[in-house]
Amino acid sequence: MTVIKQDDLIQSIADALQFISYYHPVDFIRAMREAYECEESPAARAALQQVLVNSRMCALGKRPICQDTGIVIAFVEIGMDVRWDADMSVEQMINEGVRRGYANPDNVLRGSVLEDPDGARANTGDNSPAVIYTRVVPGDELNIEVAAKGGGSEAKAKFAMLNPSDSVVDWILDVVPTMGAGWCPPGMLGVGIGGTPEKAMLLAKESLMEPIDMHELQERGPANRAEELRVELFEKVNALGIGAQGLGGLTTVLDVKVREYATHAANKPVAVIPSCSATRHVHFSLDGSGPAEFEAPDLSEWPDIDFELGEDVRRVDLETLTRSEMHTWKAGDTLLLSGRILTGRDAAHKKIVDLIEQGVDLPVDFADRIIYYVGPVDPVRDEAVGPAGPTTATRMDKFTRTMLERTGLMGMIGKAERGPAAVDAIRDNQAVSLIAVGGAAYLVSKAITKSTLLAFPELGMEAIYEFEIEDMPVTVAVDSTGESVHREGPKRWSAKIAERIEATSI
Repeated sequence: MTVIKQDDLIQSIADALQFISYYHPVDFIRAMREAYECEESPAARAALQQVLVNSRMCALGKRPICQDTGIVIAFVEIGMDVRWDADMSVEQMINEGVRRGYANPDNVLRGSVLEDPDGARANTGDNSPAVIYTRVVPGDELNIEVAAKGGGSEAKAKFAMLNPSDSVVDWILDVVPTMGAGWCPPGMLGVGIGGTPEKAMLLAKESLMEPIDMHELQERGPANRAEELRVELFEKVNALGIGAQGLGGLTTVLDVKVREYATHAANKPVAVIPSCSATRHVHFSLDGSGPAEFEAPDLSEWPDIDFELGEDVRRVDLETLTRSEMHTWKAGDTLLLSGRILTGRDAAHKKIVDLIEQGVDLPVDFADRIIYYVGPVDPVRDEAVGPAGPTTATRMDKFTRTMLERTGLMGMIGKAERGPAAVDAIRDNQAVSLIAVGGAAYLVSKAITKSTLLAFPELGMEAIYEFEIEDMPVTVAVDSTGESVHREGPKRWSAKIAERIEATSI
């Protein structure tokens, strides 16, 4: 009989969450490295370079890969012969591990979990509770796969009840372009087919815990219909040309996973869930001998590359920036920003727009300023700010016209594409929208030299700050004429890929 001690499980969860916050899985690094070496799109290659440089920095510095340190998901398999030396339930032990893991003073992780999700949306402060799935299985071990899933990729999950005769491939190829770039490609796609609606979603999520092995599968050849589906989707999704960060390129997905389950004759439930470039998960087992131990990966797995942006980069002094200078920027240009920027994301934008509608003076002057959509990790030691990568700009689209026309704001920084309404507002106001690379949060934070709280302290990481920055790398996503790199980049690269496919098939 195996006896699992309460403190062993709590400590194992806390240690696992620290471990995955700064170590990418080795299979992911190998796949990203290959994608970087093969990429031909300059914009996509630069984005992949930043993700890889950031990942190595995090492995060395033991700081979070992404400012969004995720919602914790635990897949728990309890052996039927396991006994417990505990006075807490399994869920309580896991949630206590989450609290301790996220509050580690040497590497504080951001609390992103809110209670009362359709009401006050108050932050729990410690990132608990986790989302926990438990199975009781034969054996005398406790096996857990723990993941920290970012909100940007979770927001892009898709589900449909297809008719039995409908094509899964056609449906996925229709929905992937609608996911935009907010999931920070390249990553994996998890596909669940069958069961009931909730079972299909669970299958898709579980599949993302599997190792990346697409190239091995392609070399040996599919052994069954599910593997044939994986290869077909991998090739066809990459042929869309979406590319890293949605900028257009050869690699959109590193792998596609498929899990299936029996279903009703009248149904074909299908779910697809992406993982992002901050893929974080690890497996551990407890056999009663103590807490789990996690072995650091070999740093030689990471490419030892320097952060370089090439000769075409433009340095911008925000303290002297004029609108006429800003109007010379073109979609796709790479900039290094220095000076002062403001921060603010969903909750802050909602409060600002409410104050404008009420006719109340704003606590911050936004005129001729640039705002960064960010919710950073708390700093440790001598940091001005913790990892501070961008959040998805699309979520601020509904506020964009009001912000540009009523506050005098002239530019924004986020990640992913802007929707049609936001692009129209940017064009009409001759403003700009810039992107920083999602999944490069620690690298970005090194450009921030000072952080000052300006307004809405009650919002925590969503409060408005002023950052002083030096050489912060960004790309022009939408220029003042309304041209969008997220529209044009994938269009160009999907055409190039189609030409190559046609040439090889002749």
